Amino acid sequence: MQMLGPARQIAIFSLAALALFGAWALLAQTAVPPVIVKVEIVSPEATKKPVAKPVAAKDAGDASNIAIWLKSFNPAGPPAAVLAGHAMPQVAQSNKSFDPHVLVIEAGTPVQFPNRDPFLHNVFSLFEGKRFDLGFYEAGSSKTVHFDRPGVSFLFCNIHPEMSGAVIVVDTPYFGTSDRTGRVSIANVPDGRYELNVWYERSLPEDLKAAGRTVTISDSTRTLEPVRVVENPNFTLEHKNKYGQDYIPPANTTPAYNHP
Repeated sequence: MQMLGPARQIAIFSLAALALFGAWALLAQTAVPPVIVKVEIVSPEATKKPVAKPVAAKDAGDASNIAIWLKSFNPAGPPAAVLAGHAMPQVAQSNKSFDPHVLVIEAGTPVQFPNRDPFLHNVFSLFEGKRFDLGFYEAGSSKTVHFDRPGVSFLFCNIHPEMSGAVIVVDTPYFGTSDRTGRVSIANVPDGRYELNVWYERSLPEDLKAAGRTVTISDSTRTLEPVRVVENPNFTLEHKNKYGQDYIPPANTTPAYNHP
């Protein structure tokens, strides 16, 4: 094999450096600031709806886990930036909870469900979106579900009734989830007209539909007007197991003590 001389090697390295610099410069030119949306939770008193039972507890001022996605009115427009090397999304079982509580993904995305607890879990979803039952699987193991169509998949564990979560599958690459302050950041959104959609676990479908609207994204408009969602006064985390039955309370293994 013929070895390259020093001058030839320097020339090749210089060309490679120029190519990398050109790609970086092109990416910098095409990068756009994220679209920012602030979500506000409206008091259920504004709905004038009767309250059948107390709303499940949530920290006051916590506006997290609200999903926002933007669907273009011109799907043939500029595509979103393709970011290679991203890890597969995960919803872990940890401390008898789903982490994250709400995950938003584009249709066609596989999601891993690793068990990081030191005991068995049985994750299932039998409503609306992707229907699946992962069965029992032990600590340290993981299973994968392919979410192939838009919809809301509510997550539960057939062993632990306190566990709940959701995977929101959308038909657009432009989406985000709110932090505790209600702030949502959506990256790589090209200029254009979009349908803004919102999902919140504690809102009714009709209220979520009313919260959506048409928005226009441009160089000068990348911070949108606040989105207000109405909290359902009758929301509850109670649910049945995968057989449609009530969960069986854990057996009391502590021997009874009779006072003398």
